[in-house]
Amino acid sequence: MNDAGQVLDTVTAPTAAPNHVDTTSVLPPEETERLGRDIVAALKTVYDPEIPADIYELGLIYKVDIGDDRAVGVEMTLTTPNCPAAAELPTMVENAVASVPGVGAVNVSIVWEPAWSPERMSDEARLVLNMW
Repeated sequence: MNDAGQVLDTVTAPTAAPNHVDTTSVLPPEETERLGRDIVAALKTVYDPEIPADIYELGLIYKVDIGDDRAVGVEMTLTTPNCPAAAELPTMVENAVASVPGVGAVNVSIVWEPAWSPERMSDEARLVLNMW
């Protein structure tokens, strides 16, 4: 987001679709694409301790906003409000995104709307979880 709170760049989590980056930033397009690609790669290193698929492919990441100042806002959900990993997953996401070179401050928010469902999983997650 810029100083006016405007969303500048968004990486949309998969719903059985490829990654997407909207670019309206003052950052050069190649830098925005690199950051988006590297942030998605970092998110794919985070696993729910009870599920053998990463949180990105599970569809738990709803939005990633990259601001002109390189601050990153992440909106994510959990598979259930009673998720045993609820206390640790947001911190794991924050640390993973913060490890990307060139990223500024990282803010992770848990959202419950829309509610997560297995339909949000990518084909890769369905394969890992044998949910065909």
